[in-house]
Amino acid sequence: MSGSPGWGLLFRQLAVTRAPLLRLLAWSGVEALPPLLSGLLVSAAVDQGFLVGRPGAGVTWLAGFGAAMAFRAYAARAGFPHLAGVVEPLRDALVERVVHSALARPSADPAEVARLTEQVESARQLTATLLRTLRGVGVTLAAALVGLALLSPAVLPLVLLPLLAAGLLFARLLRPLVARRRTVVLAEERLAAEAGRALHGLRDVQATGTQERVTEALTEAARASAAASRALGRASALRALVVALGGRLPVLAVLAAAPWLLSRGALTPGELLGVATYLLQQLDPAVRTLAGTVGGWLINLAVVLDRLAGTTSDAPVATTVGGGRPSAASAGALTPAPLPSAAGAPATPAAAAGATAAPAGGAVAGRAPEVWISALRYGHGGAGAAVLEGLEAGFGAGEHVAVVGVSGAGKSTLAGLLAGVLAPTDGAVTVGGVRPAGLAGAERARLVALVPQEAYVFPGPLRDNLSWLAPGATDDRLADAVATLGAGRLVARLGGPDAVLRDPDVLSGGERQLLALVRTYLSPAPVVVLDEATCHLDAGAEERVERAFAARPGTLVVVAHRISSALRADRVLLLDGGRGLLARHGDLQVLSPLYRELVGHWLGSTAGHAS
Repeated sequence: MSGSPGWGLLFRQLAVTRAPLLRLLAWSGVEALPPLLSGLLVSAAVDQGFLVGRPGAGVTWLAGFGAAMAFRAYAARAGFPHLAGVVEPLRDALVERVVHSALARPSADPAEVARLTEQVESARQLTATLLRTLRGVGVTLAAALVGLALLSPAVLPLVLLPLLAAGLLFARLLRPLVARRRTVVLAEERLAAEAGRALHGLRDVQATGTQERVTEALTEAARASAAASRALGRASALRALVVALGGRLPVLAVLAAAPWLLSRGALTPGELLGVATYLLQQLDPAVRTLAGTVGGWLINLAVVLDRLAGTTSDAPVATTVGGGRPSAASAGALTPAPLPSAAGAPATPAAAAGATAAPAGGAVAGRAPEVWISALRYGHGGAGAAVLEGLEAGFGAGEHVAVVGVSGAGKSTLAGLLAGVLAPTDGAVTVGGVRPAGLAGAERARLVALVPQEAYVFPGPLRDNLSWLAPGATDDRLADAVATLGAGRLVARLGGPDAVLRDPDVLSGGERQLLALVRTYLSPAPVVVLDEATCHLDAGAEERVERAFAARPGTLVVVAHRISSALRADRVLLLDGGRGLLARHGDLQVLSPLYRELVGHWLGSTAGHAS
């Protein structure tokens, strides 16, 4: 255990705070005087006071013992500032280490950083508690043994042999206890990570209809955590044997040998009481504290330090990002230039000035409507204020529609209704004549695929993540989807489709979105809804993705967060006051002052970023 990276981290820091540590040890030596004198003073009080008819002398010896205990309390108080001088710099060094690691990985998960910060505070508290307790217990144990040697060397073998056996057993138990405690911590972290990923990507899980798979993963993680805790409990129970050997057996051995020692003059009555004082008041409590409380704290500290040493770095903070994984904002840089149109020339926006508006609820000429929204009303909680009220619209098969509106207009709500993860309060949403909200999860996902802002990516083979919705996808089809959406460099960096993704938290938001987009591109769903599913990608990557999905057979609905998404769409659905206006981009600028205001805001934001 001493060779673990966690202990190396601790010992390096303790070497830096050597001066306060030495002063703390000096006060600990002062604290050792009362335990050392306790048995000697009790023996003197009995043999030289009460047994010889001098009660005053006996009381005086006992009063000296009381004064020594008061002096010990003062020494314990005097050591606290030096304890702080050791522990607080340790906390500062560990915090600096966590900060350096987080800044070196700009896309680090905030939850991971928070978890590491909690571990730093745990390391600080455990170190302070251990130093405070160990110095008291350590000096007590050492003082008791020295006192026994001075008072009655004859009983020393009766104490040392079982105490040595207890120490060897305790040392033998430490390594497996640390291993099992580490297993518990890892299992708890895995369970927390699984639950966090599931909650973070809950809409994605609902949309893909894989609640049962996610539930199974969470159940398996919970069972593993419970099993690890039970195994640790069984191993910890063996510490009771340490207490029995080191604390109780010496007392029994001395009691058994006392008549023989007294009869041969090897012990006086006062010395027997002094030995009992050392064993019952000093040795036994010290062994119980070491084997129980200190043993548990020591194991926890070892695990926490190992986790900090293994998941952080004290390397200097990088000033530029190069060679590492891209941040969430730069994930789109993985993609080359936008895809060309079918004719080979760069594609142009579908809308053109002067085009005629299609009435709300109508369809593109020559194509039967595939998605119908009829008298749609939706209020959160059913009886709540309506987010959408009387919405009417129809999207043709193969049409590309952008949904826009101010914040809170109901764009994400409409996306959930289209995908069937939300059920209308009134009215209906149909896809090919079928209501998605009435279908089972997997069946619904084969009809409408929703990609929300936060994608769900799970540990396991990368291929499983990519072909989640199309298990039978061939290697060629998978490679084509990866290349089409510009995820080739990301997949290659992760080790290819057959690589195992052990920790999805190492991926940035943009990288998770790219994987989820490839997964959805491969799905058989004829309707795809992108609910700000490219918000973590840059504008070029977003254009590539949207053009790829627009060229994919089926209907595409995009909740737009950039003006470019609306420009690329065949038509734009503007949500306002619970209702909608569906028209081409150029016509909406004429028909709606709100849309003109939104376009102006988008263009102003784009110009501000460009400058």
